[in-house]
Amino acid sequence: MRRAFFILVPWATIVVLWYAIHYSGLVNPALVPTPHSVALRFWELAGQRLPRDIWMSTQRVFLGVTLGILLAVPVAFVLGWYREVRGFIDPLLNFFRALPPIALIPLVIVYFGIGETAKVVILFYASFFSGVIVMYEGIAQISPIYVRVARTLGARDFEIFLKVIVPLTVPHMLTALRVALGVAWATLVASELIAAQQGLGSLIQNAASFFQLDIIYVGIICIGFIALAMDLGLRAVARQLVAWQERIA
Repeated sequence: MRRAFFILVPWATIVVLWYAIHYSGLVNPALVPTPHSVALRFWELAGQRLPRDIWMSTQRVFLGVTLGILLAVPVAFVLGWYREVRGFIDPLLNFFRALPPIALIPLVIVYFGIGETAKVVILFYASFFSGVIVMYEGIAQISPIYVRVARTLGARDFEIFLKVIVPLTVPHMLTALRVALGVAWATLVASELIAAQQGLGSLIQNAASFFQLDIIYVGIICIGFIALAMDLGLRAVARQLVAWQERIA
């Protein structure tokens, strides 16, 4: 009961504040639809286009993050393990990481067209650079004492990598995946600016064109809850994979 209380109270507080803002008179009520009107719109859209929009957006995010992390892992290992390479590549990584994906949309359209590939490229870009930074920083901070002990015990380089380095980097891989997933969902609307007919980003953009604020709220809330569900799933997996790791809480 105590756990359920602490989970529900923040959400209940948001709903109460939402109603308070709508009825306070401080803001034009037409600009802040009530929670129940948004819920009714959600129920209406659930029988129409919303399931397909959710599926398309989730599919794009999943593909972009998967490809981004698959490339980020080996790149992060090289950067984290070889100081000389890191010193050479690090400025480039930080340069590209700072570029907002939305600024690249014109070039992406030129090089990849307006199909699904272009949308996935934007999500891949956001996922890769956020994931690789998190992961290689973690790898670079691994204590050399583990490698020295393994060498003292007669382990070869491949054994050290497989049995020492990889297990120690699993927590950093999972953290990089969580960060990349969050960044990809945050970038979703930008990626779906590229002539998307379906997807939550497309839903939000179309609603904005017709000033349908309740639909905009539905799209935003759906993105938030799907991202939250994925993050909770990753946390559950992380607890199983790194149960050996000592944690403060």
